[in-house]
Amino acid sequence: MFPSTFLKILELLAVACAILGVWMVAIMLKVMTQTYIIPKKETERKQPKKEKTKMSKEKGEGVTFNDIFMFMIAVPLVLLWVGFAGFVIHSGLQDDSVLDQIEGYTTLIAILGGPALLIIKDALDVWKQEQAEKTAFYKVKAQSVIDYNDSVLKQAQQIESKAQEQEHKMESKK
Repeated sequence: MFPSTFLKILELLAVACAILGVWMVAIMLKVMTQTYIIPKKETERKQPKKEKTKMSKEKGEGVTFNDIFMFMIAVPLVLLWVGFAGFVIHSGLQDDSVLDQIEGYTTLIAILGGPALLIIKDALDVWKQEQAEKTAFYKVKAQSVIDYNDSVLKQAQQIESKAQEQEHKMESKK
């Protein structure tokens, strides 16, 4: 069904994904053992370290299950789907035998594409939510600047009117 060169490329891609997966699991295990399992030495506990000021995004955030899921499953799946679809298109333009077996290729693309499209949709929804939050923040910030400028202007007008009243009182006393 598939040409032999195509199968070799798929095998190489599978090996590369497996190596990448093992590498990512090793890194996660290393981080988890350093963070949760291995206790700190007594010398580290006694010496207070200077704490750096954290930015708002850094505060209280750690590695969550969703982060691990995205990097272990979602990202490779989307990349595999896009890469395979691009490879089928490129191969179809170069070799007519690929077009003869296009049904198998499109089935495989569809199988990979279903979850990949859901992941992409969720990522875009999160991005849209962040953009909406930023927009709302900037609206509030702009309104507060407008309100501040109005209050400064009113205060300046009051100061000027009080100064004029005082000046008129001083002239009337003369």
